[in-house]
Amino acid sequence: MSISVAEQADLAAAPRPSATLGTLPAWHGLSLRAKLLLVFILVDLVAAVVIGSVTIIRARDSTRVEIAASMALAETLVAEAIGDANPQAVRSLAEHASRQRVMRHVRLSVRNAAHLPVTIAPQREGPDAVRAPAPAWFEALIAPPIERRELPIVNRGQAVGSILITGVADDEIAEAWENFVALTLVGAGLNVAAILLLYLLFGRVLEPLTKLATGLRDLETRNYRVRLARPDGQELGAIAERFNSLAQALDSLRAENSELHRRLITAQDDERRLTALELHDEVGPSLFGLKANAASIVAHAPSGDLADRGREMLAIIDHLQATNRNLLNRLRPMALGEIPIAELLSELARERARQHSGIQIAFAPASLAPTYGEPIDLTVYRCAQEALTNATRHAAATRIDITLDEAEGHLDLRVQDNGRGIRGARMGRGLSGMQERVRGLGGNCVVQDGSEGGTCIAIQIPVEQGAT
Repeated sequence: MSISVAEQADLAAAPRPSATLGTLPAWHGLSLRAKLLLVFILVDLVAAVVIGSVTIIRARDSTRVEIAASMALAETLVAEAIGDANPQAVRSLAEHASRQRVMRHVRLSVRNAAHLPVTIAPQREGPDAVRAPAPAWFEALIAPPIERRELPIVNRGQAVGSILITGVADDEIAEAWENFVALTLVGAGLNVAAILLLYLLFGRVLEPLTKLATGLRDLETRNYRVRLARPDGQELGAIAERFNSLAQALDSLRAENSELHRRLITAQDDERRLTALELHDEVGPSLFGLKANAASIVAHAPSGDLADRGREMLAIIDHLQATNRNLLNRLRPMALGEIPIAELLSELARERARQHSGIQIAFAPASLAPTYGEPIDLTVYRCAQEALTNATRHAAATRIDITLDEAEGHLDLRVQDNGRGIRGARMGRGLSGMQERVRGLGGNCVVQDGSEGGTCIAIQIPVEQGAT
């Protein structure tokens, strides 16, 4: 379906939803503590704007009321002084205005009949003179309209002058500004202290969540023995209890699976041992008897077809005996349990090196016990055997390094080659079976790309201290 040009223009002009905190990419990358602090700071800023607006509105109303009251009082006093047009009272008022010039919130100015000032307004004096003036923007918000009232001075029915009363809000605005600054500083200090306190409080409250994340990471790495301490909060305590119950259940399931794997591997090894025993005790002697009879036929038969048939039988029997020996070795090495595991692996490495002359195979055993029990010895041998088979058949490697070491209650086997690696390759049955055998013994098997190329198979199997 096509869209016309007009429809495209309408879509382009349509209003898009505004971005919120939840849609900002940077918001998702913040920690929960930072998000809570940012929300608190945002609410705090909104509250500061509201409180500042209310403070300015109240200061403006208070200033207007104060100026109006001062103007009314000054008008009453001036009216009483000039009410009788007493020259002495007018002169006294003029002298007072000349000395004081500025009353609180009002300014008196004596004028003659020509409306020219008799007095000149001086600089402010008294306690209000020390106040710094408020900023222009604050004064514009607070200052009321300028009020002026002029009262005539009449003597014997003739106007001899006047007194001009002017409202002055400078000192009131300066006082409001000082209060505003003081309130702002106190509020800012309290808010900074509150933010620091919340930062520490959030860190303590959210610490169980950090431990929970660490515990989940441990569960992801199959460390099911991790447990969380119960925090003080009821909700977080319930989460910690559920986590511990989950870890306990997973640990129990792992123990059950390990036991099932162990039993399965034991059953498989028993079956292999019985099969190897049958091959050794039954098939081996039978092949030997066939070979002896065939050799006797060849020795006593005259030259001809019968002798040729006998020699063919001998070749077939030799092939069957070689196959039987290989099967015996694959099912269960006959020397297992009789010679140390390190010598078994050393012999395996030498045998594979003879079979693949173009590959250099090095085995470096550390300080090892002679044996760690048949299940562990056989698992280590099978894993090394399978790793060597994969490296020689599929990796196109020219060097294979094998290390075997015991440290901190674990037997560590490492097979590293310099081949093409396993990136993109599918894990076959051999590697899967290797991992199952290791897990059945409570160990861990990791197949990954080597640090310098090739493939690295790292196997770790727990062993009892002092194994012999």
